[in-house]
Amino acid sequence: MEMAKTKLLIVTHEMSPFLELTKIAEITRNLPQAMQDKGFEIRILMPRFGNINERRNRLHEVIRLSGMNIVIDENDNPLIIKVASIPSARMQVYFLDNEDYFQRKSVFRDKENKFFADNDERSIFFCKGALETVKKLGWAPDVVHCHGWMTALVPTYIKTSYKNDPTFKNAKVVYSIYENCFDEKLNEHIAKKAVMQGMTEEDTKFFKNADCNSMHCGAIQHADAVVIGSDKVHEDVLKFVKDSNKPTLAFNLTEDFENYFNFYEDIQKEELISVA
Repeated sequence: MEMAKTKLLIVTHEMSPFLELTKIAEITRNLPQAMQDKGFEIRILMPRFGNINERRNRLHEVIRLSGMNIVIDENDNPLIIKVASIPSARMQVYFLDNEDYFQRKSVFRDKENKFFADNDERSIFFCKGALETVKKLGWAPDVVHCHGWMTALVPTYIKTSYKNDPTFKNAKVVYSIYENCFDEKLNEHIAKKAVMQGMTEEDTKFFKNADCNSMHCGAIQHADAVVIGSDKVHEDVLKFVKDSNKPTLAFNLTEDFENYFNFYEDIQKEELISVA
């Protein structure tokens, strides 16, 4: 009997060739391809930032997935889903769009290099929207791999508000930490705004400090496993990872995608061991 394919969901704010800001773009382009070559089934989600050229990248709206509203701070925010293919890789990438949050010509800063005041809500919108999109796809991932601070709420949501949802209840969540990506603070109310149904403020307490390190620590707290994606991760975050005692893929092992494959396999087996 043929083994079922491992379903891997990649959640990221950047990916080559669509948006290239840091090394994350390269990793999120090559890692899913390497896993697809190993027989994994892949889905990739990212925001449709305004500087992603729709025509050049052949994005088009997926009507059956669009039309949801994501509630943040009691405001309804329409979610539009677009899709593009990477022909050479036979992979589809789903883009989450919203006029207020993403249709501006820069990513996290304005033309004066000022950090956008609503980056907290943009992150909440993306993380909630990503999970709702996967539900609508009717596709239950075995592994959810989140890359970078903008995805930091995904592990928290999966382990709290979505923990009994059939789409996510068996998913293992991996969080990749990269070097400090902003020195400013997000809105001070991010921890409160991020609370969803079935959650309390206790679930988001690690995000309260609203800086890059606290975003990482909040994600690590609820993730099943951690990847050290850079050799410049802050020592406080590295200590938090060590103290968490969670399965960790060290930075010196991330060059070889075979290590990711084994890492994914191992964390899925942990479930079998704990159930036995």
